Amino acid sequence: MRFLQRGAAGRLLTALAGAAALLVMIAWPLGASAATGMANLPAVMPAMDCSAVASLDLSGVTDGTVTITSATLLPAGTSVGNTTLPTPVCDVKGSIGPGASLFELRLPTQGWTQRYLQTGCGGLCGNLSISAPMATTCVPVTNGQIAVAATDMGHEGGYDGSWALDPNAKIDFAYRAEHATSQVAKAIINKFYARPAKYSYFDGCSDGGREALMEAQRYPEDFDGIVAGAPANDLLVQNTFHHAWPAAVNVDPTTGKYILLASKLPLIHAAVLKACDNIDGVADGVIDDPQSCHFDPMTMLCAKGQAASTCLSQAEATVVRQIHDGATDANGAHLEQPISREWGSELNWNLFVPDTDAGPSGTIGFVLPFLRYLDYFNGSNPAATITDLKFTIDSFVKTVQTSNYLAATDPDLRQFASHGGKLILWHGLEDQHISPQSTLEYYHEMRKLMGHERFEQFARLYLFPGVAHCGGGNGPNVFDILTPVMAWTESGTKPGKVVASIVDTSGQTTRTRPVFPYPTVARYTGSGSTDDAANFVPYTPQGDSHVNWHWVGEWLYSPGYEASCQAQGSQLVCKGGNNWSSYHKSQRRWDDNPDQ
Repeated sequence: MRFLQRGAAGRLLTALAGAAALLVMIAWPLGASAATGMANLPAVMPAMDCSAVASLDLSGVTDGTVTITSATLLPAGTSVGNTTLPTPVCDVKGSIGPGASLFELRLPTQGWTQRYLQTGCGGLCGNLSISAPMATTCVPVTNGQIAVAATDMGHEGGYDGSWALDPNAKIDFAYRAEHATSQVAKAIINKFYARPAKYSYFDGCSDGGREALMEAQRYPEDFDGIVAGAPANDLLVQNTFHHAWPAAVNVDPTTGKYILLASKLPLIHAAVLKACDNIDGVADGVIDDPQSCHFDPMTMLCAKGQAASTCLSQAEATVVRQIHDGATDANGAHLEQPISREWGSELNWNLFVPDTDAGPSGTIGFVLPFLRYLDYFNGSNPAATITDLKFTIDSFVKTVQTSNYLAATDPDLRQFASHGGKLILWHGLEDQHISPQSTLEYYHEMRKLMGHERFEQFARLYLFPGVAHCGGGNGPNVFDILTPVMAWTESGTKPGKVVASIVDTSGQTTRTRPVFPYPTVARYTGSGSTDDAANFVPYTPQGDSHVNWHWVGEWLYSPGYEASCQAQGSQLVCKGGNNWSSYHKSQRRWDDNPDQ
């Protein structure tokens, strides 16, 4: 049935649709259990056929032209990517100008509980993928009771970064596509159900985490609750100096061969565990608090006559230390936050430590799109190689110049907080792609700027021991971080412990462990199974060495850092934002590292 008629007949049909929706609200189960802390929102039925969505007038919804290319009813049980739909949905696809941003929106055709979720996109995106990171027990998601959407961030494919030759694609990727998608999706929801979503959420990890923070910083009223996992918020630094460093320091300048090989990683990991696993009182193969671990790889040097497979050479031990500590210039000035990779993450270093001395290092592929295309406001260098990146302060300043529109490091979230927004940051402590220290720095700068009391009203940070980049890893790596932000938003239930699990290949839970809001960590009570979260209590370590660390890019985390950009023909024109010259007036030490 189509509800697009005008005049008296249209008003009658609209009234009938509203009455039908009211009846469904009474008959359909409520939207969430009170035990979750979420509001019990009545379910709402559509006010129009799915096919009618394709004819909606969406002019004026956003700055660009909106085109609906399809609106298709998908029955429950339909496989879409890695997901099987639990309920029938109206699957809407379209594009948003002035660039070429594609979006997909799934609208439940029964049981919609008045919530909207937008999910982020990882890497350089270039694809449509609706996936809610770490929402394993989030009822509206698992039951299909929530409208969900995603965008391809303004380009398709183009993993080499060449799409960035288009200034509109750059702006879409930087910040515009997510904002425009939220505007369009909400407008469609309002028309499809004849009412707006009561609560709107964003959930993303990696670049999706950057997108999440970009929304909170630039568009504070788009979402009520935001989850930012392992955010690539310092995008230029993370995809140049951070990713290039472990490859660069691992090459012998004389032979051109790689020094440290992947076969040594289990040996190194075992030595780290021997030194630090008991810090939390439990030897379980996971380091709960790597900031308290001061492992020295020089303790692994080969003794005379010792088999090389059981120890490290001087060169190998030096590389291990350099990978852990992160990028510096020749004088020891830090070109990223100390520490680059946490102790305990060594088994994940095969991302950049190759199997053979001929290589290659897998991390190089993350660097080249930036050296060739994304380091420039305009222009490119398609022939650039990793050796073109120099580990100097001058090179740093030139390399990160486009951070003022691509990075999401502005700590001033006062408008988001005033809007009533809630933010949960999370990061795995075995992350091989993005250092948890960048998230920690953002946390500290935000807390310092906004003050403890105001910060506690809207933001939390969780650090998950044993979790790699956006999931996986050796520790409990299955958890639900979306429900806590929904409960906080809808009922004021402040986030407490989150229980993470290890689930084996048969689906059995073999270990649970609580994770508390930073800086609190879990400590074993001394009795009961160490695989049971019930036997752990919160413990807050004294002091925090991180706040005393300095590095060259501190100004990237200052308020008012971001610029706004426009496409003028084939040129990208950006205005505003803090820069190096204003920051460099103050005298700083950039070689501090309390871990040595």
